[in-house]
Amino acid sequence: MLTEKQHELLKYIYQRVTENGISPSYDEMKLAVNLHSKSGIHRLVNALEERGYIRRLPNRARALEIIKHPFANQSNELAKKIEIEKTQSFTNENRKSSFVEVPIMGRIAAGSPIAAIQEKIDNLHLPKDMLGNNHEHYALKIRGDSMIDSGIFDGDTVVVKRCETANNGDIIVALIDNEEATLKRFRKKGQSIALEPSNQNYETKIYSSDRVKIQGCLVSLIRSYH
Repeated sequence: MLTEKQHELLKYIYQRVTENGISPSYDEMKLAVNLHSKSGIHRLVNALEERGYIRRLPNRARALEIIKHPFANQSNELAKKIEIEKTQSFTNENRKSSFVEVPIMGRIAAGSPIAAIQEKIDNLHLPKDMLGNNHEHYALKIRGDSMIDSGIFDGDTVVVKRCETANNGDIIVALIDNEEATLKRFRKKGQSIALEPSNQNYETKIYSSDRVKIQGCLVSLIRSYH
């Protein structure tokens, strides 16, 4: 690494050699970098030669050869900076492209049904691999403890695949009578639908199929530890 004076002198020598084909005299160098003695210039030239930036040609007066471009370090640093910025940009773009935004659509009861909430309150950014393709997803905050034996606790966030049908045993978001929503395990027999809790303190509720609309199936769960 060059000092400020060394770099200033190297640039001046480079400029003169490029323009005139010969290097400047010590007196010219002294004036160019505002030094008061030739001995100071001599020390600077020695330092540049030791660091491999210039070479004094033997048996020739005022003969200095530029070996390393005076802006080499700056160019290298700029190239490194550009490469780092490109890498960071590429990484950020990859990160963005590998995640998907999932809206949090309020709360869902894991207990007694609560009024259905359809207004977005926040967003989650989840890995695409976690959700799969070709489906719309949304998230809900859990209120209640009716599904604790299935590992779903009050305060958890569930990620739901939007759908209108389900298989027996699926955990679903059920809309009852177009008014109340709940998260329960789905069982259908004939024209009856059973919404089963996963907590022995709650009872299974039976509804006619026309009273229950499936609004999605559970695909994932997110838990925060505070």
